[in-house]
Amino acid sequence: MANGVEAGANVKLTLPDGSVRDYTAPVTGAAVAADIGPGLAKAALAARIDGEMWDLNREIPGDCNFSIVTARDEDALELLRHDAAHVLAQAVQELFPGTQVTIGPAIENGFYYDFARDEPFSTDDFEAIEKRMAEIVDQDLPIERQVWDRAEAIAHFKSIGEIYKAEIIQDLPESEEITIYRQGGWKDLCRGPHLPSTGKLGKAFKMLKLAGAYWRGDSRNEMLQRMYGTAWADEKQLESHLTMLEEAEKRDHRRIGREMELFHLQEEAIGSVFWHEKGWSLYRTIEAYMRRRLENAGYVEVKTPQLVDRALWEDSGHWDKFRENMFIAEVDEGKAVKASESHGASGDGVHPDGGDGTTKHLALKPMNCPCHVQIFNQGIKSYRALPLRMAEFGSCHRYEPSGALHGLMRVRAFTQDDAHIFCTEDQIESETAAFIELLSSIYKDFGFEDFVIKFSDRPDVRAGEDAVWDRAERALREATDAAGVEVELNPGEGAFYGPKLEFVLRDAIGRDWQCGTLQVDFVLPERLDANYIGEDNGKHRPVMLHRAILGSFERFIGILIENYAGRFPLWLAPVQAVVATITNDADAYAGEVAGALESAGIRVETDLRNEKINYKIREHSHAHVPLIAVVGVREAEEKTVALRRLGGKAQEIVALDEAVARLVGEAAAPGA
Repeated sequence: MANGVEAGANVKLTLPDGSVRDYTAPVTGAAVAADIGPGLAKAALAARIDGEMWDLNREIPGDCNFSIVTARDEDALELLRHDAAHVLAQAVQELFPGTQVTIGPAIENGFYYDFARDEPFSTDDFEAIEKRMAEIVDQDLPIERQVWDRAEAIAHFKSIGEIYKAEIIQDLPESEEITIYRQGGWKDLCRGPHLPSTGKLGKAFKMLKLAGAYWRGDSRNEMLQRMYGTAWADEKQLESHLTMLEEAEKRDHRRIGREMELFHLQEEAIGSVFWHEKGWSLYRTIEAYMRRRLENAGYVEVKTPQLVDRALWEDSGHWDKFRENMFIAEVDEGKAVKASESHGASGDGVHPDGGDGTTKHLALKPMNCPCHVQIFNQGIKSYRALPLRMAEFGSCHRYEPSGALHGLMRVRAFTQDDAHIFCTEDQIESETAAFIELLSSIYKDFGFEDFVIKFSDRPDVRAGEDAVWDRAERALREATDAAGVEVELNPGEGAFYGPKLEFVLRDAIGRDWQCGTLQVDFVLPERLDANYIGEDNGKHRPVMLHRAILGSFERFIGILIENYAGRFPLWLAPVQAVVATITNDADAYAGEVAGALESAGIRVETDLRNEKINYKIREHSHAHVPLIAVVGVREAEEKTVALRRLGGKAQEIVALDEAVARLVGEAAAPGA
């Protein structure tokens, strides 16, 4: 951005159309908008100075590229949501004196604010809070940015009992400017920017839920009360979002999982899934499908240990990076040797690590990549063996805070459809293209036609030199160009070892889920001394492509449940058909029908209860069984079944042999 200019000096503003406007400093975005036209002045929410959002009433510092932000701009939503958080905080403090405010950012689809208060809030408070927020909007209070002296700001917030705000200011770098935003008599510490007045916010907001949150995300700190809300540019967008949330609630995988008897979770194994028979059937169906697709794509499957010595994690760099997310086991190897001797094991009692009670630290693996390098390193590899595509349905464990866990979507124990492709640098392009093609086909088979690819480049904290990252980013960019796919830049979100592609699929109600990844890694093979013999008979480092398609099996199954609202396509359904009897006189024939279907590979159950058939149909429809085969005395005599499909009211009378053949074809997994 240009340096500040003295009052009276000229400021040149370059507009989006390329035209230039000259002003005598000081000038604000509001003044420029009014100069351009009354319509723009009315619609203006903020200015954009050299790409950075800027308060509309803040003086422009010098020559720059200039534009006005209105509600039509995509990034205006973040501005609106940030202001909604401030209006929420003002409303809460006015309604509930003595409440302290802490932090309140804009987030995806909304905002939240964390409050410190001895008494608990209730969602019953939301009606009064929303009413007070609307009144603050109606007051159209000017929002003013002020720069304060650090010591004065700390003293002020302490004097009014806002100890959290004072702590935030104390912890800010000395070089950081302390800015306070005031709306009417209420004020908050904030970097901004903000709307010119509360009236610009509008009333397209809604309070949604309450949750607990530790101060600064640290479980050793005080527990605060977090209020979540959503805010949009207009009522139509708000209603659309609330409808989507209502639909999402109906599709909640936790509720459907209970109703369909797929899985459960409990306190005795926090973050780990208890798969029930039907849920495990779904899991194994997906696993078998993925195994077949990977084998056909030239992958070899391996299996690596769960517990691995910390030495490997130190060599790989994960110990420093992920130690706090690892589950650690401490073992006394000396005791282990003595115990084995007491059970008749042979040996001289001297352990290679000392045998005298040496403590070893083992970690449940949080990822599979270092172990795959160990397999690659066994024996001498020739360039002719590359690319080597090594896959594992790897069981991993990561310590996630209990408050972050959410059904299948975020767990501590999970299985990845993980694979690592060891290849030459020249093979990155072809392997990337092949992977994208495979991923696209698999997503389509699961019913996801729409996905976006994000290109995530180097993060602030990373392994490897900048020159290595330059090579890796260039290689991945060239590979995506060659594959003919469009990517969105996702700055700073690369993996620890290299840039990556993130594949974000969209579900039936428009929600985005990041599942697949492809990472180009020049670093880990170097750290773990992986090499192959090249055509020149010399040693060379392979490139390592980390890739996943589903990501976590658990999470992907949760996504599938919600995408289909439990109404799975026939090939995925845990129970594909139920044979239900009209009377007990048809029990024997029902067993015959079920036996024929089961022999043909159909997952089938029988319902021989002494209940009315309409009751049975309703119950199995509620359990999302795709097909119900109704049989009575007539069907038994004629060797037929009455097929009834989920969601339909009509039934079709079909000969048993024909029904079996038809269902076998319909239930076949894609590509089987």
